[in-house]
Amino acid sequence: MQPFSGTHKKPPARATIPAEEKLLVSRGEAAQLLSISQRGLDYLIANRKLPTRRIGGRVLVPVADLRRYAGGDHPENIVA
Repeated sequence: MQPFSGTHKKPPARATIPAEEKLLVSRGEAAQLLSISQRGLDYLIANRKLPTRRIGGRVLVPVADLRRYAGGDHPENIVA
């Protein structure tokens, strides 16, 4: 075991981009952008009201589709 030498390298920092400027956002970010719960977002995804993209094991929602959904009228309840 090597002794601790104060030259330990940090992992590279992730780029922080505002959600509005991203092309795809996580389910949590999508729910925040629509001001609904994550469960409500999952309902919209399950009923094909919002499309998703899968990259690896992640489920991502296109921001353009979030804007399109938010711009329309939706008289139905999200969760019954």
